[in-house]
Amino acid sequence: MTTFNTISVIGAGAWGTALANACARAGRQVTLYGRSTDVLTAIAARGENPRLPGITLEKSIRVTHDLAESAKADALLLVTPTQSLREAMSALAPHVAEATPLVICAKGIERGTRKFVTEIATEVLPQTRPAILSGPSFAADVARGLPTAVTLAAAEEPLAVALTHALGSSSLRPYHTTDVRGVEIGGAVKNVLAIAAGIAAGKALGASALAALTTRSFAELMRFGLACGAHRETIAGLSGLGDLILTCSSAQSRNFTFGMALGRGEAPPGSLSEGQSTAPVLIEIARAQAIEMPVAEAVANVLAGAITVNEGIEMLLARPFRAEG
Repeated sequence: MTTFNTISVIGAGAWGTALANACARAGRQVTLYGRSTDVLTAIAARGENPRLPGITLEKSIRVTHDLAESAKADALLLVTPTQSLREAMSALAPHVAEATPLVICAKGIERGTRKFVTEIATEVLPQTRPAILSGPSFAADVARGLPTAVTLAAAEEPLAVALTHALGSSSLRPYHTTDVRGVEIGGAVKNVLAIAAGIAAGKALGASALAALTTRSFAELMRFGLACGAHRETIAGLSGLGDLILTCSSAQSRNFTFGMALGRGEAPPGSLSEGQSTAPVLIEIARAQAIEMPVAEAVANVLAGAITVNEGIEMLLARPFRAEG
């Protein structure tokens, strides 16, 4: 089995820093690349990333702003928001060697092109072997070494297996699959649905309503996944149901917190919510394929200003009675 001893994490945000810590604990030689000199200077001075305060970076991790040098690792983890992936990949393209594994750690669908994250990689970095890492995981938990399980997908099963062994440790447990599209869909769609859950919490609709909404959201996730070629077991697994449960039930989720602010009639927090960017393109795909997604569509319409939060709730509650499914 192929081994990956050197790993570069491209992106020194909270999630990138957490994954760098996890890879170091797995015994790899880790380089953390960041564009912001302020962040890198803070890490060098205090041993922690200001974007992940209170958590110490593993001492073995090398921090750099040299992208060309970072690209020479045995495997790359690309930890950039989905709408910035194309730009990041274009910057990497001149420096990445043939057949380098590229593990994408983003959750979303590109606006304008409707492309999933590994499709962007195939287009911009055709010399790489793309994979995707996703699942129920908060950066602070992973960075601290708290037990976490995720899914790692690659079209080539031997690559998926080798990467899980390279990244896995006693605290981070990756499960491998070849269902790349299923893992991509779970990560992207759950962000939109988590906004709906946050709205329900912000409106104080009660625990029963939140449980019902999360369950019906899962039905939408499953319908969308199967229509787009995902495997049922993937959508029902860590990167689908698992991530949906996590992000629909915790204020640590940026999407849930964003939805709570909408539900309360407050200004949304300034931090990035991937669901905001994904919602319009998700509904474009759903409409084009005649996939019924009333919860996701209500979120998209609220975000677009087409309806109010109260109108969205009323529309969902007024839907005709039907068999469950």
